[in-house]
Amino acid sequence: MIEQWYYLIGLSISLSGLATLDWRHKLAFWYDWRRTLKTIGIGIGIFIVWDLLGIGLGIFFHGGSQYTLPLRLLPELPLEELFFLFLLCYVTLLLYRGVPKLWPRI
Repeated sequence: MIEQWYYLIGLSISLSGLATLDWRHKLAFWYDWRRTLKTIGIGIGIFIVWDLLGIGLGIFFHGGSQYTLPLRLLPELPLEELFFLFLLCYVTLLLYRGVPKLWPRI
C-alpha cells in the first residue's frame, strides 16, 4: 500500500528542493511571496482549465496507476495533479527569475 504514496512523495521531495533553491537565491517566495502566490495561482488555474477541457474531450484520463493515491478531485483528476501543477509553475518561475541572476548577459 505504500506504493500509492510514491508519486506524491516524489513531488513533495522535488518541491522541497525547489524551495531550498528559492530560499538560497531569494528568487520567488523569499523575494515577494504575494506576487509569487498570484503568479503560481494564475498558472495553476490555466492548467486546471486545460485539464478539465482535456478530460471533457476524453483526451486525458487517469489510467489507474498503482503509484498514485485513489483520491480524485474529479473523476479523472487525481489529487497529485495539483502538486504537479504547482511544481511545474514553481520551477518555471524559478527558472525565469534565476537564469538572469546566474547568467546576466543572456
